[in-house]
Amino acid sequence: MQLGYAFRMYPNGPQRSALARAFGCARVVFNDELRVRETARAAGLPFVSSAVRGKQLTEAKKTPERAWLAEVSAVVLQQSLRDLDTAYRNFFDGLRGKRPRMGAPRFKSRKDNRQAVRFTANARWKITPGGDLSLPKIGDVRVRWSRVLPSVPSTVTVVKDAAGRYFASFIVGIDPAADLDRMPATDAVVGIDLGLSHFAILSDGTKIDSPRFLRRAEKRLRKAQRALGRKAKGSKNRDKARVEVARAHGRVADARREFHHHQLSTKLIRDNQAVAVEDLAVKGLARTRMAKSVHDAGWSAFVTMLEYKAARYGRSFHRIGRFEPTSQVCSRCGVKDGPKPLNVREWACGACGAVLDRDINAAVNVATAAGLAVSACRARVRRGPLPAQREEAGTHRDGQLTVVGISSR
Repeated sequence: MQLGYAFRMYPNGPQRSALARAFGCARVVFNDELRVRETARAAGLPFVSSAVRGKQLTEAKKTPERAWLAEVSAVVLQQSLRDLDTAYRNFFDGLRGKRPRMGAPRFKSRKDNRQAVRFTANARWKITPGGDLSLPKIGDVRVRWSRVLPSVPSTVTVVKDAAGRYFASFIVGIDPAADLDRMPATDAVVGIDLGLSHFAILSDGTKIDSPRFLRRAEKRLRKAQRALGRKAKGSKNRDKARVEVARAHGRVADARREFHHHQLSTKLIRDNQAVAVEDLAVKGLARTRMAKSVHDAGWSAFVTMLEYKAARYGRSFHRIGRFEPTSQVCSRCGVKDGPKPLNVREWACGACGAVLDRDINAAVNVATAAGLAVSACRARVRRGPLPAQREEAGTHRDGQLTVVGISSR
């Protein structure tokens, strides 16, 4: 398995200028190649192979119009051609049903929020003894190392985000045996019901509050966006205000990623041998009046992190269908009594009399639908009023004895 490790970079002024040239050259090569392919497609001609285009690129650097392409590493330009090949391959695989459908490759712009270039081993980049990242035709860039790389990386991608921050992303191979040794042995299983008022409800009755990072940052975001709206279009002050808005959104995204990646998902995988979640229709929910809250929750990213961490650490991951009636079935007796409005947070089963918490009951049903054995007592289900036996001593004259709700907590 290969993973990406990203670290913050701090290039100086000349290095930022060199990286800007690299971003621009890679973008021009990508757009030139895309234009050639689209022209060939419109004329009914076959695509020119990447090997031929690579030779044509080498010749183009000798012309006055494209001589400035020689100012950057040749590997960056070749990787840009490969990126277009990958974009076309993913597009056609989506049409064939081999992967989710995606749009056709589009031209890149210098105003894109994300700029990136990739260096392979052929570029002879290296990590210096002093801890800097030495990149060809850029120099030794200072990097803040937050962890140790588990192995020698094969490639490094330099990324500039909308907030003007630079990151070095390394692709490294990991040792599966070492990862398995890091996780403690456990037989626990858990079903997870995702929500908005509570981000996650576990089948053992644990409710994890939703951090609502975007909602909490709305005041600061509104102030930054109002300042952006007051600036004249095309001015330097507007560019500065745009960066401030991007930084505010970046802080929200970083906090959400920290919550999903480094805290909750790791804890769930460490404490449980098997994890089950529901396949939510996030795109559909994002078109409702709850769109902002749905995007703020970040369910898709969280489920993706759970899935890859389960594969990495030898845990079982289960995804049940979105049409499973998890909120309509009693987790005690299995009787389905129909849908309920969202304002009904607790209900009593008409068959067995159990009083069920809507979210916890759904989490238990998620685990059950995935084939995981979750005991009913873990769901914090309490019994409702039950009729007493006629022969029981001390019953009322109407033959009913009200039993106080008993909770397994």
